[in-house]
Amino acid sequence: MNGRSTIRLLLADDQALVRGALSALLNLEPDLEVVVEVGSGDAVLPAVLEHRPDVALLDVEMPGLDGIAATAEVRRDAPDTRVLIVTTFGRPGYLRRALQAGASGFVVKDTPASQLADAVRRVHAGLRVVDPALATDSLLAGESPLTARETEVLQAARDGSPVATIAARLFLSEGTVRNHLSSAIGKTGAANRAEAVLTAEGNGWL
Repeated sequence: MNGRSTIRLLLADDQALVRGALSALLNLEPDLEVVVEVGSGDAVLPAVLEHRPDVALLDVEMPGLDGIAATAEVRRDAPDTRVLIVTTFGRPGYLRRALQAGASGFVVKDTPASQLADAVRRVHAGLRVVDPALATDSLLAGESPLTARETEVLQAARDGSPVATIAARLFLSEGTVRNHLSSAIGKTGAANRAEAVLTAEGNGWL
């Protein structure tokens, strides 16, 4: 095939085995070519700017920037590259946030190879592709109930840091941090902040 009719792809996944398997499967398709692979969210935009792929396939959970933040960067600085999220974690909140960040599609990793290749083609053609079961779950789950500041405080509380540490990290008073944590715990229906973090993570709100 000549270069013009080949859809050029970037693959981003922090697991080398997964990346290799996806790359091998996609390269079997006569009209698809993986031109670059990266293992972290931070590497996505520089690789996109250097290689100018037609479609970037990004995992959500990666070191450095996550796939959703990387999607926003790509859409801002390389709008000709479309983004397809391919993730193990089919969480409704992830889907909503990915689409808000500018992703054209969202599928899970156990999608059959032929369907994944078709999703790439459809995204490249300007269509939106979303895993149907996930789309339904996302509608049922609704928007995150957390404010931006509550989300930030819960993210900072993920590692179990004491309130004083979180306050220093976010340049907030300890009382403000406690208020935000208390509100987030209430909104997630959790018994404590660790449970609130787990609930928010499970819904893809963090």
